[in-house]
Amino acid sequence: MIRHLALTVAGMLCIAGSAHAHITLEQAEAVSGKAYKAVLRVGHGCEGKATVRIRVKIPEGLLSAKPMPKAGWTVEKIRGTYEKSYDLYGKSVKEGLTEIVWQGGQLADDEYDEFVFRATVAKELPAAARIYVPVVQECTEGAVERWIDIPAAGKTSDDYETPAPFFDVVAQPHS
Repeated sequence: MIRHLALTVAGMLCIAGSAHAHITLEQAEAVSGKAYKAVLRVGHGCEGKATVRIRVKIPEGLLSAKPMPKAGWTVEKIRGTYEKSYDLYGKSVKEGLTEIVWQGGQLADDEYDEFVFRATVAKELPAAARIYVPVVQECTEGAVERWIDIPAAGKTSDDYETPAPFFDVVAQPHS
């Protein structure tokens, strides 16, 4: 009887957990001044609908972003101006990719996939800074999931239903 109850509770927790699944980043930390490979993990579609477009806003301080091509998907690279100028390997940069859009493929609601881009973390970003990477997931029949919520002071991502994926900046190790 106790075993049956434990299995029932475990099953309910799995169902509840999948209802609140969201887009996450594989790597939780990035080194200031170094390249970061952002692997966005997409674990489901939108309320049962297949994903057909992933739009990623490249946050301020991620420089020289480059998307990884994805078979069956096209990639749109949107350029813009940064809020301030950054030093990138001795050169001043003030513009670069500000958004990446993968579209044209189809990811079923019951499938998992990853969308990847690479960028350099500006050395001007302080260690312990939390960088949020807002993502809009568009699905068939006009369904949309906006993973864009950035916590207000005193809150965490767990306080939101649609949190933006994030990573923490860490200092360069001393050699």
